[in-house]
Amino acid sequence: MANIKSQKKRILTNEKARQRNMAVKSELKTLIRSVNAAIEASDKDAANSALLRATKKLDKAVSKGVIHKNQAANRKSAIAKKVSAL
Repeated sequence: MANIKSQKKRILTNEKARQRNMAVKSELKTLIRSVNAAIEASDKDAANSALLRATKKLDKAVSKGVIHKNQAANRKSAIAKKVSAL
């Protein structure tokens, strides 16, 4: 355990950030899974709405620094390609 006061604070803030990042990443996986489920069901309307929600959350995660912008772009393009192929 750290002895320096600022380091103790840093440990606490890092843990909060880690918890928040895990929650955001989990939500992203869920949203992408919902897009894929709609694609499997061949439901174009549901797939499009799920795609919009997932895209918005991916952009939000990038702006908060949870994931890298290129990773978000790759994920968005992958699910958009699947939806447009319907």
